[in-house]
Amino acid sequence: MDFYLLSADPAPAAIALLARKTREAGERLLVVAADLDLLETVSQTLWESAPEAFLANGIAGDEHDARQPILLSNEVDAVNGARFLLIADGLWREPGEGFSRVLFLFDDTTRDHARQTWKALQDREGMERKFWKQQSGRWVEGP
Repeated sequence: MDFYLLSADPAPAAIALLARKTREAGERLLVVAADLDLLETVSQTLWESAPEAFLANGIAGDEHDARQPILLSNEVDAVNGARFLLIADGLWREPGEGFSRVLFLFDDTTRDHARQTWKALQDREGMERKFWKQQSGRWVEGP
């Protein structure tokens, strides 16, 4: 379980970076957020972030969901076979079974909820928590 505090980059840019790393590792990704506008912005950012190596993706709800390497949805339902879950809006959702890694993005507006989530997960068996923050354009682990 990785907690990412957004401070320098907006969520879509940070998601593009994390999605690229996920795909480089050979994994599929499910990105979840309640706000359709955010999902649409993320989708566009993924397509345009690096024209030489775009990040193919789709918003859940059509017949090709299962084929998407990166699926954007408002529900935690990995119909694309993703083992990585990225919660993009700072609002915790139970991942359920099947995910090997959960990335939880939050900002100043959802910081209190992230703290509550961190505490709620501290005693969960088999779950290791890490905190990441942006520093000089990079993600660094730390308090």
